[in-house]
Amino acid sequence: MFAGSCRVMGPGNYSSNTSTNGEELKPLRGIVQMEVGPSHRDRIKQSEYRKFLKIRTIVFGIVAFVFFVVGLPLVLCSKETGGRVIWATGLMSLVLGGVCALIFFIYLPIFMRVMATRSETAAYHPRTAEALRDSPYPRQTDIAVPSIADQPSSRPLTAINPNYDPSEDPLLQKNSGELTLFASEVSPSITNSISTESSEVSNGQNDTPSPPTSTVVANELNPSENTLVLRSNEITPPPGGAGDGPSGNSPGMGGSGGGGGGSAGGSSGGGDGGSRPGGNDRHNNTPPTQHSFIFEPPARNSHGTEGRAIALRANHFEITVPHGFLHHYDVAISPEKCPRRVNREIIETMVNSMHYQNYFYNQKPVFDGRRNMYTRDPLPIGNETVELEVTLPGEGRDRVFKVAIRHVSEVSLFSLEDALDGRSKRIPADAVISLDVIMRHLPSMSYTPVGRSFFQTPERGYDNPLGGGREVWFGFHQSVRPSQWRMMLNIDVSATAFYKSQSVIDFMCEVLDLTDKNDQRRPLTDSQRVKFTKEIKGLKVEITHCGSMRRKYRVCNVTRRSAQSQSFPLQLDSGATVESTVAKYFQDRYNIVLNYPNLPCLQVGQEQKHTYLPLEVCNMVAGQRCIKKLTDMQTSTMIKATARSAPDREKEINNLVRRANFNADPHLQMFGITVIPRMVDIQGRVIPAPKIQYGGRTKAQASPQLGVWDMRGKQFFSGIEIKTWAIACFAPKRIVREDSLQQFVIQLQKISNDAGMPIQSPPSFCKYATGQDQVEPMFRFLKNQHVGLQLIVVVLPGKTPVYAEVKRVGDIMFGLATQCVQSKNVNKTSPQTLSNLCLKINVKLGGINSILVPAVRPTVFREPVIFFGADVTHPPAGDKTKPSIAAVVASMDAHPSRYSATVRVQSHRQEIIQDLYPMVRSLLLQFYQSTRFKPARIIYYRDGVSEGQFSNVLNHELRAIREACLKLEIEYQPGITFVVVQKRHHTRLFCADKKDQMGRSGNIPAGTTVDHVITHPTEFDFYLCSHAGIQGTSRPSHYHVLWDDNNFSADDLQNLTYQLCHTYVRCTRSVSIPAPAYYAHLVAFRARYHLVEKEIDSGEGSQKSGNSDERTPTAMMRAVTVHPETLRVMYFA
Repeated sequence: MFAGSCRVMGPGNYSSNTSTNGEELKPLRGIVQMEVGPSHRDRIKQSEYRKFLKIRTIVFGIVAFVFFVVGLPLVLCSKETGGRVIWATGLMSLVLGGVCALIFFIYLPIFMRVMATRSETAAYHPRTAEALRDSPYPRQTDIAVPSIADQPSSRPLTAINPNYDPSEDPLLQKNSGELTLFASEVSPSITNSISTESSEVSNGQNDTPSPPTSTVVANELNPSENTLVLRSNEITPPPGGAGDGPSGNSPGMGGSGGGGGGSAGGSSGGGDGGSRPGGNDRHNNTPPTQHSFIFEPPARNSHGTEGRAIALRANHFEITVPHGFLHHYDVAISPEKCPRRVNREIIETMVNSMHYQNYFYNQKPVFDGRRNMYTRDPLPIGNETVELEVTLPGEGRDRVFKVAIRHVSEVSLFSLEDALDGRSKRIPADAVISLDVIMRHLPSMSYTPVGRSFFQTPERGYDNPLGGGREVWFGFHQSVRPSQWRMMLNIDVSATAFYKSQSVIDFMCEVLDLTDKNDQRRPLTDSQRVKFTKEIKGLKVEITHCGSMRRKYRVCNVTRRSAQSQSFPLQLDSGATVESTVAKYFQDRYNIVLNYPNLPCLQVGQEQKHTYLPLEVCNMVAGQRCIKKLTDMQTSTMIKATARSAPDREKEINNLVRRANFNADPHLQMFGITVIPRMVDIQGRVIPAPKIQYGGRTKAQASPQLGVWDMRGKQFFSGIEIKTWAIACFAPKRIVREDSLQQFVIQLQKISNDAGMPIQSPPSFCKYATGQDQVEPMFRFLKNQHVGLQLIVVVLPGKTPVYAEVKRVGDIMFGLATQCVQSKNVNKTSPQTLSNLCLKINVKLGGINSILVPAVRPTVFREPVIFFGADVTHPPAGDKTKPSIAAVVASMDAHPSRYSATVRVQSHRQEIIQDLYPMVRSLLLQFYQSTRFKPARIIYYRDGVSEGQFSNVLNHELRAIREACLKLEIEYQPGITFVVVQKRHHTRLFCADKKDQMGRSGNIPAGTTVDHVITHPTEFDFYLCSHAGIQGTSRPSHYHVLWDDNNFSADDLQNLTYQLCHTYVRCTRSVSIPAPAYYAHLVAFRARYHLVEKEIDSGEGSQKSGNSDERTPTAMMRAVTVHPETLRVMYFA
């Protein structure tokens, strides 16, 4: 395929705006398509292009041959006869033949390459009659599938973006350099074996085509319009970095909680800013992509009407915003890199100083803690840079700072009003950021800010421990959000883990589960020291042996030697240097005899400076948030401590707002902002649940009630008969006796037979084993000795490394289906537990548990449709080396019930799926091989994207999906709907009428939907609570449509999404997000188990087994490449 210029066009060059049934088709959104061949082919249909090449190539070849055949004899004959006329005629024939031959040889390679591209996708060509008979879809002639000739033209880009100028778009310029959409040729087609696709290495230099590359466009602030506009040939600032507004200082694209507001000089505002404040999804450090922001989210085309009405309240509080302008200033504090808490103290001292009242007279500026300051009226500095000096009292001596203030821009609040009223599609990011900074200024001065939440230091006597030196702190979340017709303040209760303020000795005892610190006069073991080092490394401690001077240090290590043996070079007053131990130094210098001389020391500050402190003279600094992963026990304790029923949470939020007394905030008064201290009332809807179809002789149906249905008396839609299976028990005999295993087998056979998954015989192998080292040899023996082995049931004593090894060996090495079960569930069997096991086992063997009743499915199922789910999991907070894992799943049938998965290892904390093109291509081919149909529509549910990442993710991933389709066939252009699923937000819905409350927790009913008042002013989004809340307050999922070729109505997409939440195979309940997104989450976490490293406790620290080559991108990709046999089933269920 030749790379030429590319243009924005619809799913084809269309000659008609009517479908095959004569109905007028609605226009689809534009896509980017590659141009192939000469430039004048813009006027020729792609479907005729190959005919054009073929005819021209053949004609010029034949004409050249004729001219040569005629001309050569004439030239030779003229030599004998001497005829000049004959010679001239022959020579002219040869010249014309040469010209035709030249043209022929120009067309021939183009024709050959185009035909090679078609032959490469032969596996994706139209269906046969046999396949049509066996397909679960209706025949192509029975449905109106938009064809290339039938589909209408796309909307012009000017209809999507009013500021768009085609003459300035670099993608449409023929002389814009080597600008190509596809960086390389398509890789060899995957025909029968999918293992080739899954084994490709994702290291940024793989053999598959690179992601589409084009001119970079910056998402910046236009100083004249204060709106986000498109600019070409500029670098996109990464989320949380600075934008390129006037003088390089306008707020950049901010992010979600912990992301940052933009600022001058490339600084970020942490949790204080964002282009879409209030987004609280995980991770927002995606690097800028190299694509033009051609794609923009569609406008809302309708509001939903289906379902019964329900009166609701949301934890959003209306804000009244003043008219006019705010003034934005850049603040540069030196020395730099001070904590935001210190920066705020500097600015507060400066504003209140009598020396500078001529600058701030009657003004109350607000500051984001980094570089952005806002005032209601302009400061009397004009466009000059003013440098002021501020002094803060310090420990021992005062600290002097210099503050440079420079005017950046005026922030228009009129443009925000236009956006809220729907007169403008663009939300002015600078206005939203400024309002968020104003609302957060006073809480940031009074509380401990963490992301977008605020926490207050607990009072004395507070006791809410988690164990391990950690405790729960309660606070509140606050963010400003634009919504329909008004600005909203989102307030919610919040809780997180902090380290307890206590002595380091007590902290060590909690971490190591030591009951009495007075007994800890003996040295720590190597394993204890390693565990303690992992917990305290990186934390701050304060000294207690210098009276009132409580100097703080950061721990960089824990010494191997005790305080009485750890030595260091001590410089005496005479200038001589001697070796001294820590214990002797403290006795000589401070007259302190250590109570725990056998315990190690803390090494603090810079590691090369060798500064040591005994544990007993150090306290843990208060207010340190725990960013390390909680243990299972701590997580369970955290959930129990923070769970609130919906009515209780509503009361707590109202109490927070009452105590906050926003309208008494002098800064809000200065800016003319008021908050209505009452939750906003909303009219929601409860969507009816779908019916669930089962199989067996009765073909029974289930009708979910309140998000739950019963499978008793019903059989799987397609149950698998189990003939050969095995049991491997890794729990010792004293925990799981043989008679317990026998009883477990009997009960499992009974339940599975009732469910339509008959287990025909007892296990052909049942052995006890110990340790993860026995997993691989046992599975190899089973694979070789038991032909046709379908399943291995693995009994585990609890949470153990054996689980990860079982999944690695079963999924990756041998392609064996495994089902793990806890020993407690073997000893005490219950029908519910065994039924849940059967649900998982059946799909792991290729069966189908249930389907949506076809008669009540949405209309999108009338034609071939494929559902994608995509997610990226990241390593725990604090880990700076482990890779992120991207997973994509796709439906493989028409129900949809069966899914296939593909996974990639990618850069650390990279949210964009870098290798999406080959992943989508592989799944599209699998769909065709499974159904013999090409999907006419692609529904893509993307999990884990924060609002600040929407542009980057959409721009890259939509292009990758389009590229995968076009590389399969140049005319294959299905409609794509791209939906982001968000769970990490703080919007909660409460029933206004107690009669509508469900269960003991008083939650909203399953199926509750809201698509107005608290949603985006112009774009297509909605909240859907698809599950029944059991504990605590239900969190509705937020769905934001970033692209919609299929032009879904609100009712259609909401119903489709809700129905997909009923297709999750692990339980007979509707879940909180659609099944494809849930499966992608499971696949990514399963891949994390495949990457688990064995650790050896050596006493010197934790060591990774193997050599460094095992951690290369190639090795890690190999570690997550699933066995071809496993790929055929839902191994991740």
